[in-house]
Amino acid sequence: MPDVTADGLRVLFCGINPGLMTAASGHHFARPGNRFWPVLHLSGFTPRLLKPSEQGELPSYGLGITNVVARATARADELTAEEYVEGGRLLTAKVERLRPRWLAVVGVTAYRAAFGDRKAAVGPQERTIGASCVWVLPNPSGLNAHWTAATMAEEFARLRVAAEG
Repeated sequence: MPDVTADGLRVLFCGINPGLMTAASGHHFARPGNRFWPVLHLSGFTPRLLKPSEQGELPSYGLGITNVVARATARADELTAEEYVEGGRLLTAKVERLRPRWLAVVGVTAYRAAFGDRKAAVGPQERTIGASCVWVLPNPSGLNAHWTAATMAEEFARLRVAAEG
C-alpha cells in the first residue's frame, strides 16, 4: 500500500494497517464504513469531502497518510505484537526523514503497541520523533462504537488547530 507523503507536511496521519478493501483498491481508508474521510472534512482539514480515490490531493493541504504495519488484514487484531513494534521502528525512521509537524496515529491501541506506551490516551503525547510532535486520534473504523463521527471530528479539529499554530 503506497504512502501518500511529502516532505514537511503539517500532519502525517498514520493508520493501523491496510484493510483488505484498502489493499485491493490502493486507496487508504477505502472501506465504506470507515469514517476517516468524512471526519477529515468535518474537522476542517479539507474544504470538501474527499473520496479515497482522491487521496493524492492530501499533500496540497499539507497532509499525508501512512500505516504502522504494511500487511493487509481483515481486522487489526490479526496483527502480532512483533509487527507493531517493527512498524513503530519503521514509522519512526519515516517521520525522521519526512519531518511532518505532527504525526497523528489513528488508534490508541495501535499507538500503545507500536511505541510501548501502555498509558497513552487520545490527544497530544509527550513523545516527539525528531522535531515532529505526536497526537493520538480515535480509530475511525466503523467498528469503533465509542466515538461518533461528531466526537471524532472534535478531536481531529483539536489537532488541526495545533497544527496551524
